[in-house]
Amino acid sequence: MYPLLFSKVLKEKVWGGREFEDFFKIPLPTGLSFGESWEVSAHPSGPSVVLQGPWKGKSLPELVKDYGGELLGTVDPRYQKRFPLLIKYLDIHDRLSVQVHPEDEYALLHEKEWGKSECWYVLKASSDAQLILGLEPGIDRETFRRKSQNRDWEGLFQVVSVHEGDFIHIPPGTVHASLQGSILICEVQQNSDTTYRIYDFDRLDNGTMRPLHLEKALDVINFTQHPQPISRSHRTASKIRGALWETLVKDPHYQVAHLTLSGDWEDPESPVFHIHSILEGEGIVKSVQGEWSVQAGQTWLIPAQVSTVWSGELKILRSWV
Repeated sequence: MYPLLFSKVLKEKVWGGREFEDFFKIPLPTGLSFGESWEVSAHPSGPSVVLQGPWKGKSLPELVKDYGGELLGTVDPRYQKRFPLLIKYLDIHDRLSVQVHPEDEYALLHEKEWGKSECWYVLKASSDAQLILGLEPGIDRETFRRKSQNRDWEGLFQVVSVHEGDFIHIPPGTVHASLQGSILICEVQQNSDTTYRIYDFDRLDNGTMRPLHLEKALDVINFTQHPQPISRSHRTASKIRGALWETLVKDPHYQVAHLTLSGDWEDPESPVFHIHSILEGEGIVKSVQGEWSVQAGQTWLIPAQVSTVWSGELKILRSWV
């Protein structure tokens, strides 16, 4: 077992842009807009493939099938054959549709896959960036149904401004969208691709409107959720083996922390796998199997029971279950 770096699965989106070209330092096909890069994925809509080491060319679903217990560690038994997380970057360059995600019970019944809890770490945001994040207090199901059917969106949504370094937890049932400005995000979520669109700003994608899912959305919206971005100034950090560590969220499906490293940092073996998304900087990661250069835009999966040493000036989003 050794640290794994995967191929990127780029997704064209009507709301995407060209930010990945600069952030990932890779050329993008001319004239296309990309909204998502799937970094660590075992989802059939975009499985990751290992780029280095003895497992080069193997897909993450293959590794989970063949080495699930050893790779993942002491995780919940339901994850032994189905990888639990999906790690992405999002380049939101236009308005992300007004949408909501279901929780597990509803999604398994209706979509045959898990629900979708997710969280966002904002890497870049234009000065005018705003999100829809939940509904205005007092909006109930019938009010929402009536106004949305009449295409009357006034007074329905809670609108918040976002800034670089903000962290946003979006549990299932939270209505959300981007309203204006551009945002580059690192996203940690459950291994699911189920989204219920409520409104798509009447735009066309290849000449047609994308489908909406109002009835399913009404089934899963949590009308009492009103999350807020958490800025850097409202988070606390502690030193862990020399790294500056901020715990960002402990969701029932994942945990996420932000790490700032300077110099050498030893990350001892863990009973469960973890994922390091490199947000800033460059350096080296070492294990008993070798050493590899790391840089912003990469995402590394560290198998269970693998100890590593990280060297350099790095900011990392760490996720695990």
